[in-house]
Amino acid sequence: MAAGLCRCVLFNPVSKFNKHTGLTQVRRFGVLLPPPPLPLQWKTPGSLLRAGNTQTTSNTLSVARKAEMISASCSRSLSSTSTPDAKFKVKRVSIEGNIAVGKSTFARLLQSAGPDWEVMAEPVSKWQNIESGTSKGADSSPQTTVSNLLQMMYQDPQRWSYTFQTFSCMSRLRTQLQPPPARLLSSEGTPVQVYERSVYSDRYIFALNMFELGCINSTEWAVYQDWHSLLVEQFGHQVELEGIIYLTAPPEICMERLASRGRSEEKGVELDYLEKLHVQHERWLVDKSTEIHFEKLKQIPVLRLDANVEFQTDPEVQEQLITKVKNFFSSL
Repeated sequence: MAAGLCRCVLFNPVSKFNKHTGLTQVRRFGVLLPPPPLPLQWKTPGSLLRAGNTQTTSNTLSVARKAEMISASCSRSLSSTSTPDAKFKVKRVSIEGNIAVGKSTFARLLQSAGPDWEVMAEPVSKWQNIESGTSKGADSSPQTTVSNLLQMMYQDPQRWSYTFQTFSCMSRLRTQLQPPPARLLSSEGTPVQVYERSVYSDRYIFALNMFELGCINSTEWAVYQDWHSLLVEQFGHQVELEGIIYLTAPPEICMERLASRGRSEEKGVELDYLEKLHVQHERWLVDKSTEIHFEKLKQIPVLRLDANVEFQTDPEVQEQLITKVKNFFSSL
Protein backbone atom coordinates (compact mmCIF):
# COMPACT_ATOMS: atom_id res chain seq x y z
CA MET A 1 0.00 0.00 0.00
CA ALA A 2 1.40 3.44 -0.93
CA ALA A 3 2.84 5.61 1.84
CA GLY A 4 0.44 8.24 3.16
CA LEU A 5 -2.69 6.33 2.14
CA CYS A 6 -3.14 4.34 5.35
CA ARG A 7 -3.41 5.03 9.08
CA CYS A 8 -1.92 2.97 11.86
CA VAL A 9 -3.92 2.61 15.10
CA LEU A 10 -2.01 1.34 18.12
CA PHE A 11 -3.62 -0.86 20.76
CA ASN A 12 -2.20 -1.47 24.22
CA PRO A 13 -3.73 -4.65 25.68
CA VAL A 14 -2.71 -5.61 29.20
CA SER A 15 -0.07 -8.34 29.07
CA LYS A 16 1.15 -8.78 32.59
CA PHE A 17 0.75 -7.12 35.99
CA ASN A 18 3.83 -6.85 38.27
CA LYS A 19 2.77 -7.19 41.89
CA HIS A 20 6.03 -5.78 43.24
CA THR A 21 6.21 -2.58 41.26
CA GLY A 22 2.52 -1.98 40.76
CA LEU A 23 3.14 -1.41 37.07
CA THR A 24 1.40 -3.06 34.14
CA GLN A 25 3.30 -4.36 31.16
CA VAL A 26 1.59 -3.77 27.85
CA ARG A 27 1.96 -5.31 24.43
CA ARG A 28 1.62 -2.92 21.50
CA PHE A 29 0.53 -3.85 17.99
CA GLY A 30 -0.91 -1.86 15.10
CA VAL A 31 -3.70 -2.18 12.59
CA LEU A 32 -3.70 -0.51 9.20
CA LEU A 33 -6.92 1.35 8.40
CA PRO A 34 -7.97 2.76 5.06
CA PRO A 35 -7.44 6.51 4.66
CA PRO A 36 -10.29 8.96 5.30
CA PRO A 37 -12.03 10.23 2.17
CA LEU A 38 -10.44 13.38 0.80
CA PRO A 39 -12.49 16.49 -0.08
CA LEU A 40 -13.69 17.02 -3.59
CA GLN A 41 -11.39 19.04 -5.83
CA TRP A 42 -13.25 21.24 -8.28
CA LYS A 43 -11.42 22.19 -11.44
CA THR A 44 -13.74 23.42 -14.15
CA PRO A 45 -17.49 22.88 -14.69
CA GLY A 46 -18.00 19.28 -15.69
CA SER A 47 -14.52 18.22 -14.52
CA LEU A 48 -14.72 16.57 -11.10
CA LEU A 49 -11.96 14.48 -9.61
CA ARG A 50 -12.54 12.40 -6.50
CA ALA A 51 -9.54 11.75 -4.31
CA GLY A 52 -10.32 8.02 -4.11
CA ASN A 53 -9.96 7.61 -7.87
CA THR A 54 -6.23 8.46 -7.99
CA GLN A 55 -3.31 7.66 -5.75
CA THR A 56 -1.40 10.66 -4.45
CA THR A 57 1.71 10.87 -2.38
CA SER A 58 1.64 12.40 1.12
CA ASN A 59 3.80 15.30 -0.08
CA THR A 60 1.29 16.19 -2.77
CA LEU A 61 -1.59 16.09 -0.29
CA SER A 62 0.34 18.26 2.16
CA VAL A 63 1.04 20.90 -0.49
CA ALA A 64 -2.60 20.87 -1.64
CA ARG A 65 -3.92 21.31 1.88
CA LYS A 66 -1.51 24.16 2.59
CA ALA A 67 -2.61 25.86 -0.61
CA GLU A 68 -6.25 25.57 0.42
CA MET A 69 -5.48 27.06 3.86
CA ILE A 70 -3.58 29.98 2.35
CA SER A 71 -6.37 30.62 -0.17
CA ALA A 72 -9.03 30.59 2.57
CA SER A 73 -6.93 32.90 4.74
CA CYS A 74 -6.49 35.37 1.90
CA SER A 75 -10.22 35.29 1.16
CA ARG A 76 -11.07 36.07 4.78
CA SER A 77 -8.54 38.90 4.88
CA LEU A 78 -9.87 40.46 1.69
CA SER A 79 -13.44 40.12 2.93
CA SER A 80 -12.69 41.77 6.27
CA THR A 81 -10.90 44.71 4.69
CA SER A 82 -13.46 45.33 1.98
CA THR A 83 -16.45 45.25 4.36
CA PRO A 84 -15.79 47.54 7.35
CA ASP A 85 -17.80 46.96 10.51
CA ALA A 86 -20.59 49.52 10.36
CA LYS A 87 -21.03 49.83 14.11
CA PHE A 88 -17.57 51.36 14.53
CA LYS A 89 -18.64 54.46 12.64
CA VAL A 90 -21.30 55.21 15.27
CA LYS A 91 -19.93 57.78 17.73
CA ARG A 92 -20.50 57.36 21.45
CA VAL A 93 -21.04 60.43 23.62
CA SER A 94 -22.22 60.85 27.20
CA ILE A 95 -24.13 63.71 28.80
CA GLU A 96 -22.62 64.55 32.17
CA GLY A 97 -23.70 67.00 34.84
CA ASN A 98 -25.04 67.49 38.35
CA ILE A 99 -28.27 66.02 39.69
CA ALA A 100 -31.27 67.92 38.26
CA VAL A 101 -29.09 70.02 35.94
CA GLY A 102 -31.43 69.16 33.05
CA LYS A 103 -29.84 66.09 31.44
CA SER A 104 -33.09 64.25 30.76
CA THR A 105 -34.70 67.35 29.26
CA PHE A 106 -31.63 67.95 27.12
CA ALA A 107 -31.56 64.29 26.07
CA ARG A 108 -35.17 64.50 24.83
CA LEU A 109 -34.23 67.62 22.88
CA LEU A 110 -31.39 65.75 21.17
CA GLN A 111 -33.60 62.76 20.41
CA SER A 112 -36.10 64.92 18.59
CA ALA A 113 -33.43 66.93 16.74
CA GLY A 114 -32.41 64.34 14.18
CA PRO A 115 -32.77 60.70 13.10
CA ASP A 116 -29.01 60.11 13.31
CA TRP A 117 -28.96 60.47 17.11
CA GLU A 118 -30.07 57.80 19.56
CA VAL A 119 -30.35 58.67 23.27
CA MET A 120 -29.99 55.97 25.93
CA ALA A 121 -31.77 57.04 29.11
CA GLU A 122 -30.23 56.65 32.55
CA PRO A 123 -31.51 53.34 34.01
CA VAL A 124 -33.13 54.93 37.08
CA SER A 125 -36.12 52.57 36.98
CA LYS A 126 -33.79 49.59 37.43
CA TRP A 127 -32.46 51.10 40.65
CA GLN A 128 -35.98 51.71 41.91
CA ASN A 129 -37.30 48.21 41.19
CA ILE A 130 -34.95 45.38 42.16
CA GLU A 131 -36.82 42.09 42.37
CA SER A 132 -35.59 39.35 44.68
CA GLY A 133 -37.15 35.94 45.34
CA THR A 134 -37.57 34.82 48.96
CA SER A 135 -38.91 31.64 50.54
CA LYS A 136 -39.48 31.09 54.27
CA GLY A 137 -39.61 27.32 54.17
CA ALA A 138 -39.74 24.17 52.08
CA ASP A 139 -43.54 24.10 52.12
CA SER A 140 -44.10 27.77 51.38
CA SER A 141 -44.21 29.12 47.84
CA PRO A 142 -41.50 31.60 46.72
CA GLN A 143 -42.39 35.26 47.11
CA THR A 144 -41.04 38.22 45.17
CA THR A 145 -39.81 41.31 46.97
CA VAL A 146 -39.24 44.62 45.19
CA SER A 147 -36.59 46.92 46.65
CA ASN A 148 -35.91 50.56 45.85
CA LEU A 149 -32.12 50.68 46.07
CA LEU A 150 -32.00 54.38 45.16
CA GLN A 151 -34.18 55.23 48.14
CA MET A 152 -32.23 52.89 50.42
CA MET A 153 -28.98 54.63 49.46
CA TYR A 154 -30.35 58.10 50.19
CA GLN A 155 -31.87 57.01 53.52
CA ASP A 156 -28.79 55.14 54.76
CA PRO A 157 -25.76 56.04 52.61
CA GLN A 158 -23.31 54.54 55.09
CA ARG A 159 -24.88 51.12 54.65
CA TRP A 160 -25.95 51.14 51.00
CA SER A 161 -23.58 53.42 49.02
CA TYR A 162 -21.21 50.67 47.90
CA THR A 163 -24.09 48.36 46.97
CA PHE A 164 -25.80 51.12 45.04
CA GLN A 165 -22.67 52.21 43.15
CA THR A 166 -21.94 48.61 42.23
CA PHE A 167 -25.41 48.07 40.81
CA SER A 168 -25.62 51.47 39.11
CA CYS A 169 -22.28 50.91 37.38
CA MET A 170 -23.35 47.46 36.18
CA SER A 171 -26.59 48.87 34.78
CA ARG A 172 -24.67 51.64 32.99
CA LEU A 173 -22.28 49.06 31.57
CA ARG A 174 -25.18 47.04 30.17
CA THR A 175 -26.56 50.20 28.57
CA GLN A 176 -23.24 51.08 26.93
CA LEU A 177 -22.82 47.52 25.63
CA GLN A 178 -26.12 47.57 23.75
CA PRO A 179 -25.55 47.56 19.97
CA PRO A 180 -26.63 50.60 17.95
CA PRO A 181 -30.05 50.40 16.29
CA ALA A 182 -30.20 49.46 12.61
CA ARG A 183 -31.09 52.98 11.48
CA LEU A 184 -27.78 54.31 12.87
CA LEU A 185 -25.79 51.55 11.19
CA SER A 186 -27.30 52.44 7.82
CA SER A 187 -27.10 56.20 8.35
CA GLU A 188 -25.41 58.32 5.69
CA GLY A 189 -24.85 61.19 8.13
CA THR A 190 -23.03 61.32 11.48
CA PRO A 191 -24.69 58.64 13.64
CA VAL A 192 -24.25 59.15 17.39
CA GLN A 193 -25.32 57.10 20.38
CA VAL A 194 -25.79 59.38 23.39
CA TYR A 195 -25.84 58.13 27.00
CA GLU A 196 -27.17 59.84 30.09
CA ARG A 197 -24.02 59.59 32.19
CA SER A 198 -21.54 56.72 31.84
CA VAL A 199 -19.47 54.10 33.64
CA TYR A 200 -16.82 56.81 33.98
CA SER A 201 -18.94 59.35 35.86
CA ASP A 202 -20.17 56.51 38.05
CA ARG A 203 -16.60 56.09 39.27
CA TYR A 204 -15.04 59.56 39.01
CA ILE A 205 -18.08 61.51 40.26
CA PHE A 206 -20.49 59.54 42.41
CA ALA A 207 -18.49 56.63 43.83
CA LEU A 208 -15.47 58.88 44.42
CA ASN A 209 -17.68 61.44 46.14
CA MET A 210 -19.16 58.79 48.44
CA PHE A 211 -15.66 57.60 49.30
CA GLU A 212 -14.55 61.14 50.17
CA LEU A 213 -17.69 61.56 52.29
CA GLY A 214 -16.86 58.37 54.20
CA CYS A 215 -19.96 56.51 53.00
CA ILE A 216 -17.74 54.04 51.12
CA ASN A 217 -14.82 52.79 53.21
CA SER A 218 -11.27 52.32 51.95
CA THR A 219 -11.68 48.56 51.45
CA GLU A 220 -14.89 48.97 49.46
CA TRP A 221 -13.29 51.72 47.39
CA ALA A 222 -10.29 49.52 46.57
CA VAL A 223 -12.60 46.66 45.54
CA TYR A 224 -14.79 48.98 43.44
CA GLN A 225 -11.82 50.44 41.56
CA ASP A 226 -10.35 46.99 40.94
CA TRP A 227 -13.41 45.44 39.28
CA HIS A 228 -14.27 48.72 37.52
CA SER A 229 -10.84 48.84 35.87
CA LEU A 230 -11.07 45.16 34.96
CA LEU A 231 -14.45 45.54 33.25
CA VAL A 232 -13.55 48.71 31.37
CA GLU A 233 -10.28 47.22 30.14
CA GLN A 234 -11.96 43.92 29.26
CA PHE A 235 -14.66 45.50 27.09
CA GLY A 236 -12.26 48.09 25.65
CA HIS A 237 -13.62 49.98 22.64
CA GLN A 238 -17.17 48.77 23.34
CA VAL A 239 -17.52 51.24 26.23
CA GLU A 240 -15.10 53.93 25.13
CA LEU A 241 -16.49 57.40 24.47
CA GLU A 242 -15.56 59.73 21.62
CA GLY A 243 -16.82 62.82 23.44
CA ILE A 244 -18.56 64.25 26.51
CA ILE A 245 -21.26 66.93 26.73
CA TYR A 246 -20.97 68.67 30.09
CA LEU A 247 -24.09 70.55 31.21
CA THR A 248 -23.27 73.14 33.86
CA ALA A 249 -25.47 75.13 36.22
CA PRO A 250 -24.99 76.54 39.73
CA PRO A 251 -25.87 74.04 42.50
CA GLU A 252 -28.59 76.44 43.68
CA ILE A 253 -30.36 76.18 40.31
CA CYS A 254 -30.04 72.40 40.43
CA MET A 255 -31.58 72.44 43.91
CA GLU A 256 -34.58 74.39 42.63
CA ARG A 257 -35.08 71.99 39.72
CA LEU A 258 -34.69 68.99 42.01
CA ALA A 259 -37.49 70.27 44.23
CA SER A 260 -39.75 71.02 41.26
CA ARG A 261 -39.44 67.56 39.68
CA GLY A 262 -40.50 65.94 42.95
CA ARG A 263 -38.68 62.60 42.83
CA SER A 264 -39.61 61.01 46.16
CA GLU A 265 -36.18 59.45 46.80
CA GLU A 266 -34.50 62.88 46.61
CA LYS A 267 -36.50 64.63 49.34
CA GLY A 268 -33.58 64.44 51.75
CA VAL A 269 -30.94 65.73 49.33
CA GLU A 270 -29.30 68.91 50.60
CA LEU A 271 -27.55 71.75 48.80
CA ASP A 272 -24.20 70.75 50.30
CA TYR A 273 -24.37 67.39 48.50
CA LEU A 274 -25.03 69.08 45.14
CA GLU A 275 -22.15 71.50 45.75
CA LYS A 276 -19.77 68.59 46.31
CA LEU A 277 -20.94 66.90 43.10
CA HIS A 278 -20.43 70.17 41.23
CA VAL A 279 -16.83 70.30 42.49
CA GLN A 280 -16.25 66.71 41.35
CA HIS A 281 -17.50 67.52 37.84
CA GLU A 282 -15.28 70.61 37.61
CA ARG A 283 -12.22 68.66 38.74
CA TRP A 284 -12.80 65.93 36.18
CA LEU A 285 -14.03 67.82 33.10
CA VAL A 286 -12.65 71.36 33.48
CA ASP A 287 -9.59 71.44 35.75
CA LYS A 288 -8.49 67.92 34.70
CA SER A 289 -7.19 67.33 38.23
CA THR A 290 -9.02 64.05 38.90
CA GLU A 291 -6.74 61.02 38.73
CA ILE A 292 -7.89 59.12 35.63
CA HIS A 293 -6.85 55.50 35.04
CA PHE A 294 -7.74 55.18 31.33
CA GLU A 295 -5.43 56.84 28.84
CA LYS A 296 -8.00 57.65 26.15
CA LEU A 297 -10.35 59.21 28.70
CA LYS A 298 -7.67 61.76 29.60
CA GLN A 299 -7.69 63.13 26.05
CA ILE A 300 -11.43 63.02 25.38
CA PRO A 301 -12.95 66.23 23.96
CA VAL A 302 -15.55 67.96 26.16
CA LEU A 303 -18.34 70.27 25.00
CA ARG A 304 -19.33 72.53 27.89
CA LEU A 305 -22.87 73.93 27.67
CA ASP A 306 -24.55 76.45 29.95
CA ALA A 307 -27.66 74.78 31.34
CA ASN A 308 -28.45 77.74 33.58
CA VAL A 309 -30.78 79.11 30.90
CA GLU A 310 -34.30 77.69 30.61
CA PHE A 311 -33.82 75.85 27.33
CA GLN A 312 -36.87 73.65 27.80
CA THR A 313 -39.35 76.26 26.49
CA ASP A 314 -37.17 78.67 24.47
CA PRO A 315 -36.93 77.62 20.78
CA GLU A 316 -34.13 80.09 20.07
CA VAL A 317 -31.96 78.74 22.89
CA GLN A 318 -32.76 75.19 21.79
CA GLU A 319 -31.61 75.94 18.25
CA GLN A 320 -28.34 77.45 19.53
CA LEU A 321 -27.64 74.37 21.66
CA ILE A 322 -28.43 71.94 18.84
CA THR A 323 -26.10 73.83 16.48
CA LYS A 324 -23.25 73.58 18.99
CA VAL A 325 -23.91 69.85 19.44
CA LYS A 326 -23.99 69.23 15.68
CA ASN A 327 -20.64 70.97 15.23
CA PHE A 328 -19.22 69.00 18.16
CA PHE A 329 -20.40 65.67 16.77
CA SER A 330 -18.97 66.49 13.34
CA SER A 331 -15.56 67.19 14.87
CA LEU A 332 -15.28 63.81 16.62
